[in-house]
Amino acid sequence: MEHLTPKEIVRELDKYIIGQEKAKRKVAIALRNRWRRLQLPEDIRDEVIPKNIIMIGTTGVGKTEIARRLSKMADAPFVKVEASKFTEVGYVGRDCESMIRELTEVAVKMAREELRAECEEKAREQAERRLLDLLLPPRRMKEKRADYNPMDPGAGDEPAIEPGQAAEEKARQLIAKKLAAGDLDDREVELTVSESNQNAMLQVFAASGMEEMGLNLQDMFSHMSPRKQKNKKVKVAEAREILLQEALQEMIDMDLAARRAIDHVENSGIVFLDEIDKIAGRGGYSGHGPDVSREGVQRDILPIVEGSTVITKYGSVRTDHILFIAAGAFHNAKISDLIPELQGRFPIRVELDSLHKEDFVRILTETECSLVKQYQMMLETEGVSLVFGENAVSKIAEICERVNAESEDIGARRLHTIMEYLLENVAFTASERQGEEIVITPEFIEEHLAGIVEHQDLNQYIL
Repeated sequence: MEHLTPKEIVRELDKYIIGQEKAKRKVAIALRNRWRRLQLPEDIRDEVIPKNIIMIGTTGVGKTEIARRLSKMADAPFVKVEASKFTEVGYVGRDCESMIRELTEVAVKMAREELRAECEEKAREQAERRLLDLLLPPRRMKEKRADYNPMDPGAGDEPAIEPGQAAEEKARQLIAKKLAAGDLDDREVELTVSESNQNAMLQVFAASGMEEMGLNLQDMFSHMSPRKQKNKKVKVAEAREILLQEALQEMIDMDLAARRAIDHVENSGIVFLDEIDKIAGRGGYSGHGPDVSREGVQRDILPIVEGSTVITKYGSVRTDHILFIAAGAFHNAKISDLIPELQGRFPIRVELDSLHKEDFVRILTETECSLVKQYQMMLETEGVSLVFGENAVSKIAEICERVNAESEDIGARRLHTIMEYLLENVAFTASERQGEEIVITPEFIEEHLAGIVEHQDLNQYIL
């Protein structure tokens, strides 16, 4: 992360998100501060807490995308949760601590992949040796002296090389070369594999709020009962992969992976708490009914954001230095409707701008994987060339802005539905139009989107 300066972070975010400069600067500084904290002496490091961020803006303006791209850049454990899915302790539903357990699972998976990369070369060599043994089993020492007694000091050494062993070694070397070249990939071998030991009865614990109990019981039962072995005939290419996975399974130290994961979560973890406005109380609420439940969820989230210890199946996780990024539209509620203690834990607040025609044009043309590029590349697989003529993209952006203004404003997500509506017929007939060039012009757009433009009640025509 040393090379990720705030300017570099913003430059990287610019490839995928148009506008929202204030939000990009805030998250870039927050991410850089995580690296800065790790450079401090240990006694001071523990005193520096992350400055949590709350992003305010309508749907489709880039809140989730900013957090998602940020986590990819930092190569940090990241989890997106919806605040509205949580219930307070004692009610049916997900408890708030489950977000940290999910984050730990993500970190364990990342740590396992790191260890896998470290062990892969050694595991591959071991898999090749086992595969070679399957193709040409090593000869046993069959010709032993009948009177040989290994406990007798005067018996001498047992013969180390039996007749023909040198020729066998040459044959093994030859087969090893063919294996490495892939010449034997289609040959069949028989190997012993372990069957997955899943207990179907544990599915009863899949109910909402009990996932962790189900997973823990499944782990417990899988370790208690031995895994069944069975012989299986497979081709060499498949056998190589099976043996590689078995070798990696033996080599990867899960205790080390858990320790790495917990350290990664505690120092680099990012939790994106979406729809936080849905758990805000309404101004002047009466103190009973749904508002009580909303406040209960806030009070359950509070200690996690403040810094507490959450018990996971991999060990205790401290949340003091996890970065929390909250987001919400706040149409029917205000930030001041959150309980004061929770407000205080999100000192950085940033409002994201609504998107307009110029933004939609840039989204369609400038982003790394823009919708225009996606449709062009997908139709190229059918041999169809899709070309957007002059002012075509501008026309799409204009219609998108108008639809957002006259119905629900769903930001850039509107572009997905408009593009689908516009190119529906092209996508449907593409397989019959191989070699054609289809040019999208403003006239083509007006013709195909006329129904949308003419009707005031646009909700029934487009999402």
